Amino acid sequence: MLSRMPTADRPIVFVSDFGLGNEWVGICHSVLADGSPRSPIVDLTHLIRPLDVQSGALLLADSLPYIAGNAVVLGVVDPTVGKEREVAIRTGSGRDFVGPDNGLLSLAWEGAGGIESAVEITASQVGRAPRAESFRAPDTLCPAAAHLAAGGSLDDLGPQVEPETLSALTLPEPEITDGEIRGEVLDLNRFGNIQINVREADLARAGLERAHSLMIKATSASAEARRGTTYGDFSADEYGVIVGERGWLMIVRGNPGSACEGLGVSPGHLVWITRSLLP
Repeated sequence: MLSRMPTADRPIVFVSDFGLGNEWVGICHSVLADGSPRSPIVDLTHLIRPLDVQSGALLLADSLPYIAGNAVVLGVVDPTVGKEREVAIRTGSGRDFVGPDNGLLSLAWEGAGGIESAVEITASQVGRAPRAESFRAPDTLCPAAAHLAAGGSLDDLGPQVEPETLSALTLPEPEITDGEIRGEVLDLNRFGNIQINVREADLARAGLERAHSLMIKATSASAEARRGTTYGDFSADEYGVIVGERGWLMIVRGNPGSACEGLGVSPGHLVWITRSLLP
């Protein structure tokens, strides 16, 4: 018999790379609603770049301050769908994470108080054999997330997993010397702004924290970028550097300009930040 916890109706926060031009998100919603009818379902995003596990992992981790402390987080970005084990993880913060064991959940569980316990999702009484191995989420991951949201026990989902055997991602670290930072593009947003793996504290480590302007160099282009706090600080097509809402440095360009197009970068490309030549 499946066991129930005394608290139920937890929110389910759903993130994937499914996109919005097909039935996949709707099918998952239907399964989640059937398994935990009173749980609100929050679509964090379904526009993670296709198959980009690091992008999904980073977004989950950066979104934690906005995710309810009792939420069940369902993540599906799975390039080898059906080949990795599927897991459910309980963290020290009280949040549970459900998804493939490919590193997608790893940055978030570290930020949510670490792993208290983890199981492999195998129980047939919770899920069912997938109708298609190419689309497992409605038959395995969604029933597991709904089970937890409705108050079900983590142990009902399958056998215990040793935390150290779970796949984990490590983000690239910037290289910092006096007056220079070599960073890497982590992500881009739909406005062409560039998120790099540099925090405000890294500017201080490089001695650049008081600079009013910075030189941004990419492989094929460069630009002078003025420091600011928000997008409206920059005139049309002017380059700027701000600390974004996710805590990373953002290279931006005043509307309607696109910093991404101007500098010709994509995720994984290197970017150098140095002192500006401007006064």
